[in-house]
Amino acid sequence: MAAGGLAGLLPAQTQLEYALLDADTPQEKENLVYQYLKKMDSRERDLTVPELGRDLQWLNTEGPISLHKDLCGKVVVLDFFTYCCINCLHLLPDLHALEHQYSDKDGLIIVGVHSAKFPNEKVLDNIKSAVLRYNIVHPVVNDADATLWHELEVSCWPTLVILGPRGNMLFSLVGEGHREKLVLFTSITLKFYKERGQIKDNNIGIKLYRDSLPPSPLLFPGKVTIDNSGERLVIADTGHHRILVTQKNGQILHTIGGPNSGRRDGRFSEAAFNSPQGIAVKNNVIYVADTENHLIRKIDLELEMVTTVAGIGIQGVDKEGGAKGEEQPISSPWDVVFGNSISGTQEDDVLWIAMAGTHQVWALMLEGGKLPKGSDLKKGVCLRFAGSGNEENRNNAYPHKAGFAQPSGLSLASEEPWNCLFVADSESSTVRTISLKDGAVKHLVGGERDPLNLFAFGDVDGAGINAKLQHPLGVTWDKRRKLLYVADSYNHKIKVVDPKMKNCATLAGTGEASNVIGSSFSQSTFNEPGGLCVEENGRLMYVADTNNHQIKVLDLDTKILSMALPILNPEACDVPDNLPVQKDKITNLPKLPKSAPNVQLPSLTVTPGQTIQFLLKLTLPPDSKLNEEAPNSWFITAEDNTWLLQGQCLSGEIKDVSCQTIIPFQLPRSHLSAEAILAVKACLYYCSKGSSACMMKGISFSQPLQIASTNQGSLTQVELIHTFLTN
Repeated sequence: MAAGGLAGLLPAQTQLEYALLDADTPQEKENLVYQYLKKMDSRERDLTVPELGRDLQWLNTEGPISLHKDLCGKVVVLDFFTYCCINCLHLLPDLHALEHQYSDKDGLIIVGVHSAKFPNEKVLDNIKSAVLRYNIVHPVVNDADATLWHELEVSCWPTLVILGPRGNMLFSLVGEGHREKLVLFTSITLKFYKERGQIKDNNIGIKLYRDSLPPSPLLFPGKVTIDNSGERLVIADTGHHRILVTQKNGQILHTIGGPNSGRRDGRFSEAAFNSPQGIAVKNNVIYVADTENHLIRKIDLELEMVTTVAGIGIQGVDKEGGAKGEEQPISSPWDVVFGNSISGTQEDDVLWIAMAGTHQVWALMLEGGKLPKGSDLKKGVCLRFAGSGNEENRNNAYPHKAGFAQPSGLSLASEEPWNCLFVADSESSTVRTISLKDGAVKHLVGGERDPLNLFAFGDVDGAGINAKLQHPLGVTWDKRRKLLYVADSYNHKIKVVDPKMKNCATLAGTGEASNVIGSSFSQSTFNEPGGLCVEENGRLMYVADTNNHQIKVLDLDTKILSMALPILNPEACDVPDNLPVQKDKITNLPKLPKSAPNVQLPSLTVTPGQTIQFLLKLTLPPDSKLNEEAPNSWFITAEDNTWLLQGQCLSGEIKDVSCQTIIPFQLPRSHLSAEAILAVKACLYYCSKGSSACMMKGISFSQPLQIASTNQGSLTQVELIHTFLTN
């Protein structure tokens, strides 16, 4: 390779860029690129890309790919990216469009060269998750040590390098926003080398990683929040491009959008989102940061309608704003939270927006009002509140002079002495505050003092600048304890911050990316948690454990990570409305054989609103197998106490006896008696492996309940274990 890496392209390509600025017609531009290629192709010595190491790990391919053997005869676009980088994410639609226009049969191949910024991003499993999350369908190589990056002297993310069919470097494009040039350079390069007979139409062995995965109720959930009543959760099921509203036991009340991405307002059944992230709920209204559509959406649960309230559906570059919401271009909103203007008469009259794409915090005026250090604003206006738009870790008394680096999480502490927004500033690995009195932006924990150093990350408990985080994506305020919780995403931990002392400590997670449930906080594990929320009474925390595709429930009083929330589809279980239980629902439940044993369980003391999680573990006789075609099921009854069944999931399938079935049950908030008996029953059909005989067997577990008014804890687990005997 000629010395200087990409610098060797600079003189000739700079001349081309200036000439293109003066060109008036598409034909002139094409001719200029064509002449440039003739000049580059006739050089005595190609600027050649070195071969990738044989030991590198590849995704979306059948095996390792050689740039000079397998891709000989192809025009190759190398995308140097790191999956945390919002600018890299902004480039993906351009690459998707190019892939749609040209295939490997046409002679084009895109190769993602993952060159990590954070240590966590060097791990192949984490890159796999990102490839799935962002629907990357071209080959990706994990260049964990950034070998090719250094060889070519790449200087920033993202950088595109376009290669000719000999592995010869032809163009480089630095940063985002070059779609027109990318298409122009690529299409003319394909044409130029096809005319010379140097393009091959052979297929490259593509094997998409996503095709090997089993279905999951949630896919990369990014954020979770809970309404003020404490009864409903709202989940951004980001990978399924939908919003779920569930009861606290996981039973789905509303599914809005999904499973495919799109951009459409309308009724719940026809609405579409694209990788939604942040959500804010009040009464029956939900606001959504529809991230990859560059929109803010409004969900009305009463009307069952979705509308757009900010953004125009394409990525904006405006860093000031001030237009009416639906006319104002915005860029990759990542989180939203309600707040109050300083002059408004209504509560929650502002929607604060973490605008990751422009490294700012914006405001959408839900009513007319005034922001700190601002003038009166009309209802519906959407504008920048804090952040210059430069990607920095800069604190300043003037909010417009401060700098953020991909703010991704927001939480409000409206009470004195705080009266501020907390900001998870992911790329500076800090948590910052914005005063809602005067707009001053201050440091809380993480990072370092140099505002231009965005590499001051780590995993260190401590105070202020001595604490270190790694790409935090979420924050939530605990009003009861006056503490802030942080989703320290790339450290796979939940941290707790005392804003008074500026002290930051690990609350939960070991730092290992895995999935350990049902243990103390110190032993529990996560995988890139992206969002979190605390219920109003401060007892339960819900964590969007993004790469584990789960919502985890943490009891802040007992310090137990109690469960992964089961997501129950309404069609998968028999769910009465929040009305007296319908009698036909009960009569439709299966009847157990008279021989079915009835297991009496010890009495359980519970409180109204508490969740019981029944863990059903059934064992078949030796040499027996479950008849999977038969209606194997569990169901719940409560004779003389049908008020217990209000709003419950009364039955569900048993698909596999080799693992336990989780049956969630939430006690109603209002109770009609202090004692009750709940029955959990199961009906199985199984066959002896040695004969054609098939048996129906049943089991009933009677659970006496003592309903107390004192608080016993938010979640209790009860094991239901039984072994069926041979006849």
